[in-house]
Amino acid sequence: MTIERAFVDTNVFLRFLTNDVPAQADAVERLLRRAAAGTIALVTTPMVIAEIVWTLESFYRLDKPVIRDHVMAVLNTPGLDVLEADRVLQAINWYDERNIDFIDAYHAAWMRHEDLALAFTFDVRHFGRIDGLDVRRPS
Repeated sequence: MTIERAFVDTNVFLRFLTNDVPAQADAVERLLRRAAAGTIALVTTPMVIAEIVWTLESFYRLDKPVIRDHVMAVLNTPGLDVLEADRVLQAINWYDERNIDFIDAYHAAWMRHEDLALAFTFDVRHFGRIDGLDVRRPS
């Protein structure tokens, strides 16, 4: 028997993490239980995680440690495959620990994975918080 695979979008995670629409949060909980039981395989992307971070930060006004905990909960969800999870994990830790925008932290984690040490950006402040990166402004 082939297990059905399905993409999970940002709003599904947000309903569950915030419980702001309880009926939808309950539906998500049932879906996650199916995934944990192995009756469905769920997949999501780093872009979804970035959207989660942005929404929790800008709309819900949550603090970085709380957002980090929410992302960690998603990353550790049984039956859910987060693509590039190792880079997302590194990025969410840098986001919280080094006060870096999540997208910049993700790109720095991606650079490490790709063995890139040189970055050209006008946002030297955030990239400069990552050890081992040579960060330069275009000139």
